[in-house]
Amino acid sequence: MLRELPANRRFFSIIFCLLLSACSSVDVSTYRDSTPVFIAEEFFDGPLIASGVLKDRSGKVTRKFTADIKAYWRGGVGTLEEDFLFDDGEVTRRVWTLTPDGPNRYQATAGDVVGPGTASVSGNSMFLKYVLSVPYSGSTIDLSVDDRMYLVTPDLLLNESVLSKFGVRVAEIVLSIRRLES
Repeated sequence: MLRELPANRRFFSIIFCLLLSACSSVDVSTYRDSTPVFIAEEFFDGPLIASGVLKDRSGKVTRKFTADIKAYWRGGVGTLEEDFLFDDGEVTRRVWTLTPDGPNRYQATAGDVVGPGTASVSGNSMFLKYVLSVPYSGSTIDLSVDDRMYLVTPDLLLNESVLSKFGVRVAEIVLSIRRLES
């Protein structure tokens, strides 16, 4: 079928397909053989500390933060109590609830998350997608968040988050989460 098109249309069809494939996202199952194996109930259990940066859409760091996280499981449901301190003095709190939703899957909820997010685990990775309601110009704006977490060692998790609106990247968060001695 491609050979039946004129040369210029064939060229643009090939370029379009290449661009489309370049936009495709890596699936968490890509990491199924990667170690150490991430087990949410083990990593997110006990005291954790996070450090990270928020970048604007150009990649410029606009804020730095740390977070103390108290993580625990009760009745098979996980809770992450996150207390953030930003470099400008702002203090915020987010409490996540992780509810199992099938093998290696969780529903994730928090007070500023619109509806439940979905988390999938495979190998050393956990991918979490959700919509976050963010303060903006005296109101709020809903941003889609694509969180990708990678267990580097049994006690160190790296997290990359892309925040977007209408499919356009507006910000990025890069952070590390370290398990502390309980």
